[in-house]
Amino acid sequence: MGNFHLPSWHRLRKYIHLLCFVAFLALPFLNVIRADIPRQRFYFAGYELWISEFAIIFFALMFLMFLVVLSSVFYGRIYCGYLCPQMIFSEASMAVETFIRRKVVRKFGKPREILVRVLFHAVVGAASVLLAFIFISYFVEPRDLLKSLLSLDIRTAAGISGAAVTLVAYLDFSLVRLRFCTTVCPYGYLQGMLGDGNTLLVHYRDGDPKKVCIECKKCVRVCPMAIDIRTSPFQIECVHCGECIDACDEILGRLGKPGLIHYAWGEKGETVAEARTLPWYRRAGLRDAKRVIVLLVLACYAAGLFVALSMRRPVLVQVSPVRASLYKVDGGRVWNHFRYSISNRSSKPATVKFSLAQLPDAALSANPNPVPVKPGETVDGEFDISAPLSAHEELVRHFTILTGTDSVPMTFLAPSEAP
Repeated sequence: MGNFHLPSWHRLRKYIHLLCFVAFLALPFLNVIRADIPRQRFYFAGYELWISEFAIIFFALMFLMFLVVLSSVFYGRIYCGYLCPQMIFSEASMAVETFIRRKVVRKFGKPREILVRVLFHAVVGAASVLLAFIFISYFVEPRDLLKSLLSLDIRTAAGISGAAVTLVAYLDFSLVRLRFCTTVCPYGYLQGMLGDGNTLLVHYRDGDPKKVCIECKKCVRVCPMAIDIRTSPFQIECVHCGECIDACDEILGRLGKPGLIHYAWGEKGETVAEARTLPWYRRAGLRDAKRVIVLLVLACYAAGLFVALSMRRPVLVQVSPVRASLYKVDGGRVWNHFRYSISNRSSKPATVKFSLAQLPDAALSANPNPVPVKPGETVDGEFDISAPLSAHEELVRHFTILTGTDSVPMTFLAPSEAP
């Protein structure tokens, strides 16, 4: 008999679920993406962005949003079946419950429901605490959050949020699970608006007389959403997980027949297997102008984000003149007063040394100079610049203040004639 069984989508999903879980655990600690609300910081790709750097934050958020849009337009509900944390943790909780029940039956010879429920809820409770800690770490410094957790803090915002998320996670994984996808989550409805005739979907096809469904119903039994894919490929409950594809391939493969359920590019388009002979861009889902436009918009936001990050200065120095009095004449010199603000937006200590250019015989009086700035710190201070007083001098003289990594154009005021 011929073997028509395709690679297991179930196995691929579980590998991706594992990678997503590891990423979920690691991202807040590696500052890949994290919003530190108490410190008003946004971490993205290792950069520590301040709330004043709105342009970079805007490009980052728009890039992520259009990445979700592109995923929906090209691949439909693939995010739900392969990447969604709700799906991953819900399936994990069901797998844990099944594992515990199997172990109890093997140990005692029959199911003891009370023991199963006690063990299951104990595991889910511990997991909820861990997952709540990781989730809140995306918004609060993990070290501060750990102190709140160890002290059983339920007074501060971090402690209250952690307790609330723990409760929600526990109820979700023990009671709600995949019902969340069909009752609360708006993504399924959003995907219905973004998808079209070229969007990837799971489709049952039995038009060929040689391909006849044998009514084994295994595709229904393995479906985590408890639907019959044969009814329609556009059911809002379908998350495109591909479990029904594996089930149909397995059963009909034993009979030497191909499966009847496939990933397909639209209801009337090629299946993924049939598309292997097409050009690479069609195999990837790039099939019309709509998708080209979405991809170009995503590329524009990615380019804008790259440019904004490349132009970012880790140490921002701002200098402004103090014009309460335009200038002061003392000891044969003209004095101007200035104010500075230094923000160290990096993770390393920095020093800023002020110097002058294009202002002959001028002197800068600052204490200290260079100015030390700790990571994440903003230092404010003042300094004076003096220049010799001479007759017929210009009222406004342009010069530059050098900071070591930047140059700040500035003006120096002096009397037009010596007194």
